[in-house]
Amino acid sequence: MENVKSLNKWANSHTYLPVDLVRIVLGGFLFMKGVSFVTNIQYLHDLISPIDKFGGGMFMLHYIAPAHMIGGIMIIFGLLTRWAIAAQLPILFGAVLVNFMGKMHSESLLLAVVVLLVCIFFLFYGSGKHSADYYFKMQQ
Repeated sequence: MENVKSLNKWANSHTYLPVDLVRIVLGGFLFMKGVSFVTNIQYLHDLISPIDKFGGGMFMLHYIAPAHMIGGIMIIFGLLTRWAIAAQLPILFGAVLVNFMGKMHSESLLLAVVVLLVCIFFLFYGSGKHSADYYFKMQQ
């Protein structure tokens, strides 16, 4: 646990604005993707149809869009960033998996892999200095 604290202290002392801007863009992208799924539910249903045969299709329909919208807002503000990203990881792994099980779309696969890698980076890095997490931690 001490190793995680020392890594977190190093990350907070060496954080830069571009990293925080990448976090904000990631959150904005996830929020807009959630809005896109809500406004076009048939598109979301068509996307998850290759893995729907394993069950849980209705659960996935009701999990993906709200998780992207709420998680995107939390990531933008840097509020519970690691928890919000942990909620995104199953969706992003599924997005990569859908491309291999269904019809391969190379641009969708590339986008899913890039977003997954950025999310994994922020899962370890944290929310940075310009975030609600950092602000609340400094209030204590």
